Amino acid sequence: MFSNILLPTDGSPTAQSAVDKAVEFARDCGATVTFMTVIEPFHLFSIDSKQLSGNPEDYGKLAHAEASQLLAEVEAKARHQGLICRSVAIEDEEVDAAIIRVALENGCDLIAMASHGRGSVGSLLLGSVTAKVLSHSRIPVLVYR
Repeated sequence: MFSNILLPTDGSPTAQSAVDKAVEFARDCGATVTFMTVIEPFHLFSIDSKQLSGNPEDYGKLAHAEASQLLAEVEAKARHQGLICRSVAIEDEEVDAAIIRVALENGCDLIAMASHGRGSVGSLLLGSVTAKVLSHSRIPVLVYR
């Protein structure tokens, strides 16, 4: 049915639960998995404590290190289930657009993601990332709650 499933994650508990469920689903389908995480660019004016405590260079190093660690952890879960997987970490302001772009660029035929993850003021004002992906994706989206 599905051969390559994109699993975006931000490391939140809800996203991690979705990853666990989607990895089992991918195993049952015999699909490969493409994990991804989006690194938000440094903003001079931010409420994110990681961005407030340093400069753009320090933030970039920390953010990329955290993304690498997160992706290594989810890859280990997938490999433990016998899945072939790869991962992508990208920096982008628009998380929803990045998810759709990565899915298309990697030939994914399903996006599986959590219904809640990032809890920023921006998502409250502009709508959730998942809702935007559902609205704009030409690829089927499986939402875990």
